[in-house]
Amino acid sequence: MGNYSAVTEFFLVGLSKYPEFQLFLFVLCLIMYVIILLGNSLLIIISILDSRLHTPMYFFLGNLSFLDICYTSSSIPPMLIIFRSETKSISFIGCVLQMVASLGLGSTECVLLAVMAYDRYVAICNPLRYPIIMNRVLYVHMAAWSWIIGCMNSLVQTALTMVLPFCGNNVIDHLTCEILALLKLVCSDISMNVLIMTVASIVLLVIPLLLIFISYVFILSSILRINSTEGRKKAFSTCSAHLTVVILFYGSALFMYMKPKSRDTKASDEIIGLSYGVVTPMLNPIIYSLRNKEVKGAVKKVLSRYLHLWKI
Repeated sequence: MGNYSAVTEFFLVGLSKYPEFQLFLFVLCLIMYVIILLGNSLLIIISILDSRLHTPMYFFLGNLSFLDICYTSSSIPPMLIIFRSETKSISFIGCVLQMVASLGLGSTECVLLAVMAYDRYVAICNPLRYPIIMNRVLYVHMAAWSWIIGCMNSLVQTALTMVLPFCGNNVIDHLTCEILALLKLVCSDISMNVLIMTVASIVLLVIPLLLIFISYVFILSSILRINSTEGRKKAFSTCSAHLTVVILFYGSALFMYMKPKSRDTKASDEIIGLSYGVVTPMLNPIIYSLRNKEVKGAVKKVLSRYLHLWKI
C-alpha cells in the first residue's frame, strides 16, 4: 500500500465515450435544472401563501420539493461543469460532500414517500379521525425523522467508503460521485460495505415500497366504496399523483441499487442515474400541479392577487 500516493482528486469520465452528446446533455440538464428550481420553488411558495394548503399533505409535499432542490443542486451544477471541462476533475472533499448530499437526500426521499402514502391512507380510510391522527406534532415528527434517517444512512455509508484505500485509482466511470461507482475503485475487501448497502437498500427501498403497496390496497378498496362520483375523482386524482412519483422514483432506485453489481459501468446505468437524479425531481412538481385541482386553484389565486397588485 505504501507505494501508492493518497487520492486528492477524482476524474468523472461518465459518458465520455460519447463526446458528441456532451453539449446536448449540457443543454438538456441545464433546462431541466431551471425547471426543477422554478417548479419546486413555486410549489413551496404556494403551499406557504395559501392557507387552504396548510395541511399535512402539502407540508410533506413542501419537504419533497425542498429536498429535490437540494438534491439536484448537489449534483447538476458540478455535472454541468464536468460536461464543459476538459479535465473533468473534482476534489476529494468535493466528492465526499456530493456523496453525502446525494445519498442522504435520496434516502430521505425513500422514507418521505412512504410517510406521504400513510398520510393518504389515513385521509381516505379514516377521514373523520384524520385531523386527530395526523396532528401537527405527529406530521412534523414524521418529516423530521425522514431527514434524520436519510442523513444517518448517508454519513455511515460515506464514512465507510471514503476510509477504504483507492491505491491511486481515481477515475470514476460515472457522471457524479456515486457510491456504487466509487466502490469499484477500492482495492481492498468491500464485503462489509456491500452488506451494509444491501441492508440499507432493503430498509430504505424494499420495506417502504411494500408499505406503500399495502397502503394503496386499503386506499383503493376505500375509494371504490365512496358513493360520490366527485369524491372518488378527487381521491383518485390525489393518490394517482403520489403513485406516479413513487413508480418513477422507486423504479429507477431499485434498478440502481438492487440489480446484480458489475465491475464495468454501462451507459444504461448512467442514463438511469440521470433519470433518478434529474428527470424525477423535474417531473414531481409537474405531476402534483397538473393532477391536483387544489394546487392549480392556489396558483391561479396567488397569480391573480399579484397581477391585481401590479396593476394598482
